[in-house]
Amino acid sequence: MDIKLFDSELKIMEVLWEQGILPARDIVDVLMERVGWNKNTTYTVIKKCIEKGAIEREEPGFLCKPLVTRDEVQQSETEQLIDKMFGGSSELFFSAFLKNQGISEDEAKRLAKMIEEAK
Repeated sequence: MDIKLFDSELKIMEVLWEQGILPARDIVDVLMERVGWNKNTTYTVIKKCIEKGAIEREEPGFLCKPLVTRDEVQQSETEQLIDKMFGGSSELFFSAFLKNQGISEDEAKRLAKMIEEAK
């Protein structure tokens, strides 16, 4: 799965991931409250998500059904970032992350366990 969602599209997806299948008008209400979007803005971004295959429109009621999971989008975004910024090298990505962020001893232990389990 290789889908590129912009920040505005991710706002729509976050609502669907949190609440499941929703009528578009309910998404409008949530995003009006959260980020101040008007109805036209929300419908425009929903349409873009439909065109990209991230959302399926069901009738009656303009129900919006997410077709991709949060995990799928996170994986795709991570792979794109590593390819673009680190030449596809996970090792370079982790090295840069650790140099810039640092981690606690507990985090290091959990990461070591995850690495061991991924082998």
